[in-house]
Amino acid sequence: MTLPVSLTTFNVLGTISLFLFFLLIYLWSTYNELVTKKNRVRTDFADIDVQLKRRASLIDNLVDTVKAYAKHEEETFENVARARSALESSRGARQTAEAENALTQTLRSLFAVVENYPKLQASENFQQLRTDLKETENSIAHYREEYNQTVLSYNNLVQTFPNLLVAGLFRFESEELFQA
Repeated sequence: MTLPVSLTTFNVLGTISLFLFFLLIYLWSTYNELVTKKNRVRTDFADIDVQLKRRASLIDNLVDTVKAYAKHEEETFENVARARSALESSRGARQTAEAENALTQTLRSLFAVVENYPKLQASENFQQLRTDLKETENSIAHYREEYNQTVLSYNNLVQTFPNLLVAGLFRFESEELFQA
């Protein structure tokens, strides 16, 4: 005894429809998860950027304070200005990390200059700037760690099977870690 053609066709169409429905649900949920994680990566990078700009502003204030005491240290001040400019024009995690590293180096040389001026070290304004810089450095480290964890989670999603098929379909690409 054979089944009527219409019942067999119905089973095949039903199975295909069910498969396509679950595939669509998978694509939809994976796409939404990719978008959510990508936006989280952007938000975490923006948090780092805010702290780096705050730090650059504090460094400008520090330079102005040091200039009042050390007028002949022009090269150090120019290096700080170049490093700050590079930070402001950087794009992406790699360029920003490189600019941040350059700014850190110039900050070290600025503090080396400060060591030659005990009155400057004792000034209340300098002490407050130093405290603010230390707090900002700690915030940058915290946000950098958070950003790298977010990027790791996002990259794992983008690079693991079967998600990599959906990521490739919608052109989601891996992000770079912020390495200082």
